[in-house]
Amino acid sequence: MLSYRHAFHAGNHADILKHCILLQLLRYLNQKDKPYWYIDTHAGAGRYKLDSEHATKNAEFETGIGRLWHRSDLPAALADYLGLVRGMNTDGRLRNFPGSPWLASLAMRADDRLRLFELHSTDIRLLVKTFADQERRVACQQADGFLEIKSVLPPPPRRGLVLIDPAYEDKRDYLRVVAALKEGISRFATGTFAVWYPQLQRGDARQLPEKLKKLPVKWLHAKLTVMSPSADGFGMHGSGMFIVNPPWTLADTLAEVLPYLVRILASDDGAGYALEHSESLG
Repeated sequence: MLSYRHAFHAGNHADILKHCILLQLLRYLNQKDKPYWYIDTHAGAGRYKLDSEHATKNAEFETGIGRLWHRSDLPAALADYLGLVRGMNTDGRLRNFPGSPWLASLAMRADDRLRLFELHSTDIRLLVKTFADQERRVACQQADGFLEIKSVLPPPPRRGLVLIDPAYEDKRDYLRVVAALKEGISRFATGTFAVWYPQLQRGDARQLPEKLKKLPVKWLHAKLTVMSPSADGFGMHGSGMFIVNPPWTLADTLAEVLPYLVRILASDDGAGYALEHSESLG
């Protein structure tokens, strides 16, 4: 189908949850001197202009990053994230916003490597342009990330983070996420895997995290709901992140971040959060 463009949704509540967790995972990997790879199965354009026609059409960033932009009471993990975004907007005006690959590139070190997959013909051109001056450390490929994940696992340094972040515009994506994660774990059992998913009223969206919890791995599941489900059954009312082999520090960090995000990003009384992990992390 390939109609999805993340530019329409850049900076929304789902990006805040995803990027905050992603940055914490990268910071943890940075604690060891040995290099690692970051692998993104659905990389998008890499970075976005919030004053573009795409972004301003629905202006989803206004109820996401926009609500955090001028706050001075951010928990440490969110302050770390906002610091990187503010570094892209040195005049203080919120116009430039990182996608997951650009955020990763900002956090990673010179010897670490990025392997980025994107199938959309427009976004792959933008992605290549975004990283045109980083060819030594970043490789962009127009390909189906679900299929290509096996080509880069295990990464040569045997350390890495894999982000599985499809658009879910095709309902088969829910099954493909489970299959890709199983494949990835079989090839790279010690790697860290992060799966983003939308909170929707459709059954396959609700069932996905329950299926992932059945995998024989250490996991952490964080869910941020910003509004009540719509009466007509359409639309995204929140999102979630499922992490395989999470850092031991992540649960405590999110226990501080998630209540704050509920308070700041809530649209109505239906907002809330969930944070749970496998017994082996307890």
